[in-house]
Amino acid sequence: MVGNQLDAEIDRLDHMDADEMEMIRQRRLAAMKKGQEQKWEWLGAGHGVYTEIPGEKEFFTECKKSKNVVCHFYRESTFRCKIVDKHLDILAKKHIETRFLKIDAEKSPFLTQRLKIVVLPTLALIQEGKSKDYIVGFDDIGGTDDFPTEMLEWRLGCSGVIEYNGNLSEPPLAGKPKTNLLGPKSKKIIRGRDDDEDSDSDLD
Repeated sequence: MVGNQLDAEIDRLDHMDADEMEMIRQRRLAAMKKGQEQKWEWLGAGHGVYTEIPGEKEFFTECKKSKNVVCHFYRESTFRCKIVDKHLDILAKKHIETRFLKIDAEKSPFLTQRLKIVVLPTLALIQEGKSKDYIVGFDDIGGTDDFPTEMLEWRLGCSGVIEYNGNLSEPPLAGKPKTNLLGPKSKKIIRGRDDDEDSDSDLD
């Protein structure tokens, strides 16, 4: 079946005239130009860099500027927040289609209450100005301090806030060595928050 479809496509291309070939070429060039323009638009909006924002006002501004936002609610004294920082810095450079931010939870009481942030670190996953999902602690990404960046990338892909090219039905853990970014390994499991209700908080 696949072979027949391939043969038909080859035959169709062989019988194209010059005008049809030029039309296809122009469409491809237009698609490439559009993709490049989109890339520059993202970079102009601050994408490609993991950025700390100073306060709640900036949070709402950034969420209105970008379709997909990953925001890390952190506390300076919390060691596991530094682990998250390392991974998000890597992913921000790789996934320029998404805005990666961090905000000090202790300096953002209104926002943490509105989004029900009660465990740190927490990643709020925002899409089109609404909170779509949360990653609370490390339970969803391996349950240990030495989870690989690929595991967090997969979890973000499951929520649809990044363009993920792998297999969403299976976490990328099997057969892959783990890399500890911040010193000795720790097998301590991080507990998530007690209230696990679905949230669709409007961020407008």
